Amino acid sequence: MAYHYDVIIIGAGVAGLYAALQINRHKKVLILCKAQPWDCNTFYAQGGIAVAKNKDDILLHIRDTLNAGAGMCDTENVEIMSIQSLEVLDDLIARGVPFDKDETGNLLFTKEAAHSTNRIIHAGGDCTGRVLHSHLITQIPHTLWKNATVTELLIHDNRCYGVNVLTKRGNYNLYARDVIIASGGVGGLFEMHTNAHTVAGELHGMILENGLKLCDMEMLQFHPTVFVQTTRARKPLLSEALRGEGAQIVDKDKRRFLFDYDSRGELAPRDTVARAIYDYQQKYNAEVFLDLSMFREHFFEKRFPNIARTLHGFGYSCYDPIPISPAFHYCMGGIATDTNGKILGMDNLYAIGEAAHTGVHGANRLASNSLLEALVFARRATFEILGKEASTWKMREFQPRNDILECEYDGNLKQILRKLMWNKVGIIRKKSALLEALGGVEVMLQSHIGRLLRLRLLTAKNIIESALLREESLGAHYLVE
Repeated sequence: MAYHYDVIIIGAGVAGLYAALQINRHKKVLILCKAQPWDCNTFYAQGGIAVAKNKDDILLHIRDTLNAGAGMCDTENVEIMSIQSLEVLDDLIARGVPFDKDETGNLLFTKEAAHSTNRIIHAGGDCTGRVLHSHLITQIPHTLWKNATVTELLIHDNRCYGVNVLTKRGNYNLYARDVIIASGGVGGLFEMHTNAHTVAGELHGMILENGLKLCDMEMLQFHPTVFVQTTRARKPLLSEALRGEGAQIVDKDKRRFLFDYDSRGELAPRDTVARAIYDYQQKYNAEVFLDLSMFREHFFEKRFPNIARTLHGFGYSCYDPIPISPAFHYCMGGIATDTNGKILGMDNLYAIGEAAHTGVHGANRLASNSLLEALVFARRATFEILGKEASTWKMREFQPRNDILECEYDGNLKQILRKLMWNKVGIIRKKSALLEALGGVEVMLQSHIGRLLRLRLLTAKNIIESALLREESLGAHYLVE
């Protein structure tokens, strides 16, 4: 049985859901979700959505984004993102997204690092991603398949005819006029990260095996503050908004050592803060803590309910020093696209959200621009798809792959890969360590491994090679001798 759709969307985070919402119910659309819909990075996004507060704020938002990006941003796409943030905000409000407001009904704006003004809107206190995701998914008029792992992009010449997908019911080829990749980033490649367990860069590997381009994959953002007292690779995020509201980073003696590294202290850009914490930990073999004692408990639980619940679950309150570390958080690089999300070199294949490289983040993403980028370019991609002239297209049949998806020792090798990437391709890099990591990845690629691990390794290899090619420090890419 052949399945045919107008559009297939890979991923059910905010980018995928918002793209689906732009397509009316008369189109045949399929959303593919690797596990459950909430197993996505959107669901863990805490801080909020950066938007231009009004037309007068657009130029300042653009400037802040370009400054954070350290000269690597695509200026045209940054301008598009900021200008269209006003349209997206109006649309989200019209769709009833319950953003936090003051007593008179005005939107509440908060501030995060490297923003010149308060322009971050939020929902549910520190549950913005969860609230946004939960609200959008209830409005989706299209079919969503859960537990559906994409194993191959069905590409011939410059066209993607669909995908191969593994479900609990079997393995299928699914065909479509247009395909959108909204699969997220690469968190599963690292020993400590803030990403959903489903996010591991496998679609990036498929892009590479089809001779398509990834851009700036060495530009990886490490969030400065995650709660470390857990055994899982995914560490609970402690939002930057905490520091925006006054939380402090201290050592065991309650000294705010960040000022030794940057005069802005806790409100320095993320890469600066993450490196400072990491350096301090390594140099002094010291624990680092987040001090929340300036918050009244009632305010803390109302403003940051998700974080409060998480900490309480581990036996901590806002009056305790919270043990923290940096962890991998976000990939500024991704699949090379144009201003409408179309993948370079393809006729009908798109990438949006963290999976894509639009160039808006440059070498260092400005806080809370990620959800905004996903929303703006999801909308642009679907508008382009819907604006195409109707034309007949000839279906090309593909035979399902017979590759073994997972081999016996893949689980152990994934753990080795995570440690390798964290220790050798992490916050502070050395050329010698990068070469060691490359050698390790190449050995694993020559081993008897399953297809899904091979795809991860292809992505990891691209990250390492991109880091080796950039021989000077810039933004999130920080080299030492």
